[in-house]
Amino acid sequence: MASHGGKNNVLPGFTPSLGCTVLYLSIIVLIPLSSLFFKTATLTWDEFVAAVTAPRVVASYRVTFGSSLAAALVNAFFGVLVAWVLVRYRFPGKRLVDALVDLPFALPTAVAGITLASIYSPNGWLGRYLEPHGIKVAFTPLGIVVAMVFIGLPFVVRTVQPVLEELDRELEEAASCLGASRWQTFYRIIFPSMLPAILTGFALAFARAAGEYGSVIFIAGNMPKVSEITPLLIITKLEQYDYAGATAIASLMLVVSFLLLLSINLLQKWSRRFAE
Repeated sequence: MASHGGKNNVLPGFTPSLGCTVLYLSIIVLIPLSSLFFKTATLTWDEFVAAVTAPRVVASYRVTFGSSLAAALVNAFFGVLVAWVLVRYRFPGKRLVDALVDLPFALPTAVAGITLASIYSPNGWLGRYLEPHGIKVAFTPLGIVVAMVFIGLPFVVRTVQPVLEELDRELEEAASCLGASRWQTFYRIIFPSMLPAILTGFALAFARAAGEYGSVIFIAGNMPKVSEITPLLIITKLEQYDYAGATAIASLMLVVSFLLLLSINLLQKWSRRFAE
């Protein structure tokens, strides 16, 4: 049996494994993304700039990334709270609550969008109580945030939950014995260990929200320059046979999302070193 470093390997050697990995990633990720950029390259620079900086397109960026950021921040806070409750407390129906966290993963996004729109509409179960107070959710930018929060919550919970389960309770007990308050224990002992996981969950929730389409279009209202998200604008251009314009916007979205994720990953790496 092949060996490396004195240890037996279950998988084949490094070269075959790397080759299979590169081939798989090329077929699934690299080739489709490269075709996106090749189609965009058919535009001249002036045409590309005009396509990605049109007023309606810029407004869709603002709606998409602004809503994604707001939803990711909400999920970062409440996701930690949900993970904390699931790990640190025992209560009736805990397994049911734990299973419900994964519901957005299994539920078709279109079903989620229709459900949220019907609930938060002016005559819906929740909308009828919010409407008299001037709070309009369905068919407004606020509805976009609500849909993005719904589909992004599991990413934070499932990222933070294993970290909380592995935390050493003895450190908390030692801090308490030394006179630390609950807040000091959380801020100095627990939070630094959780921060890399929180940033990872935040990044995943943000990326998921920025590319969301199915659950948003049913509750957004889709008004140009008000509640129109960029993925919907891309679909609109495809329906108008403006393939180059659609790929130009998609390419810019891809680059911006990648740079944001890269920045968050670097911040996560720094926070992990700080925690150590």
